[in-house]
Amino acid sequence: MMKRYLLAAFCICQFPAGLLAQVPADSSLLSARIDTLIAHDLPHGSNVGISVYDLTARCPLYSYQADKLSRPASTMKLVTAITALSQPRADEPFRTEVWYRGTIEADTLHGDLYVVGGFDPEFGDRDLDSLAAAVARLPFTVLDGRVLGDVSMKDSLYWGSGWLWDDNPAPYQPYLSPLMLCKGTLTVTARPAAPGEPARLEAFPASTYYDLKNLTQSHTRSAGGFRMTRGWMTNSNEVVVRGNVDGVRSGTVNIFGSQDFFMQTFVDRLQALGVGLPAGYAYDELPHDSLCVRVAVHETPMQAVLTEMMKESDNLNAEAMLCRLGAQHTGHKYVSARDGLKAVRDLIKQLGLRPGHYKLADGCGLSHYDYLSPELLTAFLTYAYNRTDVFQKLYKALPVGGVDGTLKYRMQAGTPSHRNVHAKTGSYTAVNCLAGYLKAENGHWVAFAIMNQNVLSGRKARKFQDAVCDALIRYTGQ
Repeated sequence: MMKRYLLAAFCICQFPAGLLAQVPADSSLLSARIDTLIAHDLPHGSNVGISVYDLTARCPLYSYQADKLSRPASTMKLVTAITALSQPRADEPFRTEVWYRGTIEADTLHGDLYVVGGFDPEFGDRDLDSLAAAVARLPFTVLDGRVLGDVSMKDSLYWGSGWLWDDNPAPYQPYLSPLMLCKGTLTVTARPAAPGEPARLEAFPASTYYDLKNLTQSHTRSAGGFRMTRGWMTNSNEVVVRGNVDGVRSGTVNIFGSQDFFMQTFVDRLQALGVGLPAGYAYDELPHDSLCVRVAVHETPMQAVLTEMMKESDNLNAEAMLCRLGAQHTGHKYVSARDGLKAVRDLIKQLGLRPGHYKLADGCGLSHYDYLSPELLTAFLTYAYNRTDVFQKLYKALPVGGVDGTLKYRMQAGTPSHRNVHAKTGSYTAVNCLAGYLKAENGHWVAFAIMNQNVLSGRKARKFQDAVCDALIRYTGQ
């Protein structure tokens, strides 16, 4: 009861008399309902922190251990995205460029060919073909020089702080580089042949950078389940596919050395188009002098990167956004994750909170070193809501309950949350979080953060969160 009186007092102190009519007159029904859910529906042995803020009335609605630190998992992406969207140059696209430096005489380029990475996480196979085709259209067929990759944008740390070594070679843990191709992953599709024969394999993207070993057997149950891996303990890119294939099967693994994967495949494509090249490739920084000519550029809109990052909870997109955030915030040419996290800490200060009260380790939440609180997440969500330029982009990118992204199979039709909750999920072992926006039945916009910790049943945690969202929609302002 004391908690409810304190909330009411806070609202009265924060608002002019003319706005008090907007403040919920009695939040006791809402508090009682969520208190009941915590008492009876919270998974056994776990705990939770909840922060709820009425954006329309500009008043806190509910708080339960809202200041307690929790691992955010992928709700960390909200913090990265909102900070990135608040930058003056937030709308700049992610660029990958091709330049040459030298002179063209007859059919020979006397000089070097550069590929400059801008950490585009959505750069794909067709985009690489497009860059190679642009080079092939130039008035030379022979390169008398080197093919160089410029990866100077980012330091050489290819994983985030606190990422787990044994998540390798899962595709959700790519090797980070300013030059990324197909998210630094390889996908193999297997189709059955005659019984006992090896399946037919198709690898995407095609490249000479990796080796494919086919140990599958078609229509042979004794071969075991279909599985795919690579020699990740020795940083090998020999990809082994094995097991029974009695229908179309597929698997995806990360590839060690994302920049090398990109460069070798780029060289493959140029050679296939008839461009004569020296053996191999190397790395160097483009000098930008009078001998440099830009040949081609591929641009990916920021919104496309943001949407994939939020709806599909893409870790690579979040780390790419953190890296670019660092470059924009500091103005430095060479950046690291620390530069992006500095921008986040500066925004935390701007919100009136203390950065030292939290632990920030990466941009995607894959790190087990990240520690945030529910009240920090709602502070970021409130800040975004009050910045129209930020909110419009963020809201469009968030998963929608029962519709798409990581909320597609939750909050189904017939529940108050269906099509109403726009929120970011976050989960790994023992952690399950949900934070975002909803619209209550009284017409008020609400920001919320629910951070379940020490819960071994993700299904029970999700059920609890969905019930809390339903309560927020039904009981706000009653």
